[in-house]
Amino acid sequence: MAEADPGIATKEAASPHETPASPRRNRRLLLMISLPLALLIGAGIYWWSLQGKVSTDNAYVQQDKVSIGAEVGGKIVEVFVKDGQDVAAGDLLFRIDPEPYRLQIGQADAEIAMAQANVTALASSADLSGSDIAAAREDIAFNQATLQRQQALWERGFTTKASLEAAQHAVAESRERMRAAEARAAEARARLATGPQVPGENPQVAAGRAQRAIAELNLSRTEVRAPIAGRVAQADRMQAGQNVVQGLPVLTLVATGTTYVEANFKETDLADMAVGQPAELHFDAYPDLVVKGRVASIGAGTGSEFSVLPAQNATGNWVKVTQRVPVRIAIDGKPPRTMIAGLSTEVTVFTDGRE
Repeated sequence: MAEADPGIATKEAASPHETPASPRRNRRLLLMISLPLALLIGAGIYWWSLQGKVSTDNAYVQQDKVSIGAEVGGKIVEVFVKDGQDVAAGDLLFRIDPEPYRLQIGQADAEIAMAQANVTALASSADLSGSDIAAAREDIAFNQATLQRQQALWERGFTTKASLEAAQHAVAESRERMRAAEARAAEARARLATGPQVPGENPQVAAGRAQRAIAELNLSRTEVRAPIAGRVAQADRMQAGQNVVQGLPVLTLVATGTTYVEANFKETDLADMAVGQPAELHFDAYPDLVVKGRVASIGAGTGSEFSVLPAQNATGNWVKVTQRVPVRIAIDGKPPRTMIAGLSTEVTVFTDGRE
């Protein structure tokens, strides 16, 4: 026995301290099975969580905006608001120099006075008095009597042909003067006449009054007031002394009471979407804020249809691109935080109707 191999003795001595290989293999096998199974279960839970709802982060807070400009041109003399200020409907925003429009009113008053003076002069003119017509009638009667005497003398041979023709010519002249006097009287009456558009008033006077009304309207438009309640934006570019061009916007009013979210959903998400379905809103600016809403409307066309240059797909290198459709989300109630136009939003619409 003493001559036995020392290597064999060493292996025999170490064998009682070896760890069994079977438990290690079992743990490895369990890990290989459990990891894919956990992934499958997680994927199933995630898939199930996506059922009955559609989401998009291509959404932004929108508020109605009104661009404010002056309806008349001129120099700004007073500014009553500043950027970010809340105003009510009818509040005075700024005032344009009213002096040029006051002068226009004075000019219109002068034109009205001149037209009224012309009417008075026409009413008292000789053309309307009838004196010219009466004198012409007397001339006709006198010249006709002279002509009759000349004809009687001509038939008896006691006058010359020249005298007879002179009497005939005098009658013709008096009749022409009669027609001219009647024409002048008709013209004078026409100038004093009133038309069906402004009955009872001379057209020149009516034109002057219309010019005055325009001047008064322009004067009232020198005070620019807020058409709606909202918050003033872009007012920093408006300064006293600045010249305003008629119709050119100088500031913007954001209607804070009309806040909504415009979400651009993929066309593949619209199959189960309908107006009235509940929605949940998350805002990048307010991470802890969750706001409830509802689908108010689904756009009548994709975003590309209303772009300035719509896509032209009738080409040989056409590539199909999933289109986006704007969906309007109405916010339920008043959010606890201030809504700012343009805020990035994540929208989830529950197509199964759950709240």
